Amino acid sequence: MKDPFGRKITYLRVSVTDRCNFRCTYCMAEDMVFLPKAEILSLEELDRICTAFIDRGVRKLRLSGGEPLVRRGVMTLFRSLGRHLDSGDLDELTLTTNATQLAKHAAELFDCGVRRVNVSMDTLDPKAFDRLTRGGRLDQVLEGLDAAAKAGLAVKINAVALRGVNEAEIPDLVGWCGERGFDLTLIETMPMGEIDADRTDYYLPLAEVRERLESRWTLSDITETTGGPSRYVRVGETGKKVGFITPMSHNFCEGCNRVRLTCTGKLYMCLGQDDHADLRAAVRESESDETLAAAIDAAIARKPKGHDFVIDPTTNTPAVQRHMNVTGG
Repeated sequence: MKDPFGRKITYLRVSVTDRCNFRCTYCMAEDMVFLPKAEILSLEELDRICTAFIDRGVRKLRLSGGEPLVRRGVMTLFRSLGRHLDSGDLDELTLTTNATQLAKHAAELFDCGVRRVNVSMDTLDPKAFDRLTRGGRLDQVLEGLDAAAKAGLAVKINAVALRGVNEAEIPDLVGWCGERGFDLTLIETMPMGEIDADRTDYYLPLAEVRERLESRWTLSDITETTGGPSRYVRVGETGKKVGFITPMSHNFCEGCNRVRLTCTGKLYMCLGQDDHADLRAAVRESESDETLAAAIDAAIARKPKGHDFVIDPTTNTPAVQRHMNVTGG
């Protein structure tokens, strides 16, 4: 599959649920209203759509949420999708998680063919973690990280850089990840969905973060790319990578190779645009995959060149109304 700008689409990110056991302040409102179960794709429907994308050239599949591992029966989906790894039609099956369920599932994930996980963790301070997640337990996350390492899963930590919240400890986080053999990706906060705070208070350009890091660590730019938004450096003292995702301060769309499927079957061709295709209707309309394949092709044909993220301090209005937990991280 190629979009109108010649970019080959080889990566599908899938939200299997909008539900999460955290309520991170920058991600969602405290009193979130979650989707009715009737609107959510069944695990069988998710498998069918993922398979249709794999048949059309997707080589990498990431399951996310919300928190994907809180969905009942989700391991059956991982196990079923693992058949595409066995056949060689899929290069990688992975997930983004908050790690609270990894102690329970890490070994089975490895058995299903998962070899690495991205873990969202913004602070190593238990009290700050509790405030940021509205009740989350850092010790539960750390237990999950230990389980992942024991199971043989490579770990990358994702941390949103938040002014006045975790900016002072990011240099320490680089060292902590290095000691444990984890890579780290830092992310600017994104204006998605109404929350209970002013995002302009949180926004921290990663150029500032990098300048602070370079006063303590030796950072060398590397050319490695995954076709995604991260720009990577190597930390001389630890040998591990740090990625910078800058949706606000530096548009990263020129090499975009991905699309996102929500748990309700909406396919978003761009994280920062509202245009989408309804694949739930296509998959429920017919048992034949022809309708689904045609809907996918039509959607890819209108993938935009890039996003239009901006944080407007005069209105505090998000760029898109949907929350990240609906779209999939």
